[in-house]
Amino acid sequence: MEDSGSGQEEKMQHMYRGLRMNQMGIRTELLLSFVEKKTWEHALLHCSQEHTTLTSLVSETEDLQALRKIQHDDITERVWIGLRFLGDRWLWVDGDPLVYENWAEGGEEDYQCPRMKRCGALTKGGQWENWDCEDSLHFICY
Repeated sequence: MEDSGSGQEEKMQHMYRGLRMNQMGIRTELLLSFVEKKTWEHALLHCSQEHTTLTSLVSETEDLQALRKIQHDDITERVWIGLRFLGDRWLWVDGDPLVYENWAEGGEEDYQCPRMKRCGALTKGGQWENWDCEDSLHFICY
């Protein structure tokens, strides 16, 4: 179930901004929305209506930039990113190639062939995890 957050959270209206390059070399802003938590699908819809899409993390630099922005107490332990398992592989929803990967080591390794957890999340520890798409988490748009 989607959680719209408390009135106090809604008043905070926190957005953190950074810069990233898309595959065409155009600078885009990396935005973190932690005012509201959403399912992966609702986060994708929100991003497409307000910005462009959920962010892709195509390099260690972008991964570290996003990680710095989620290190706040009022942000969920993991946040949605634009990674989705479709068919037989993980894809970035914006079309960026999946050349850089940062999956959590030693945890559940079902990301290679997930049955239920088919959406990608970035943890505050800096790794990616496959997660249940129906969970409500904060998310990163750009």
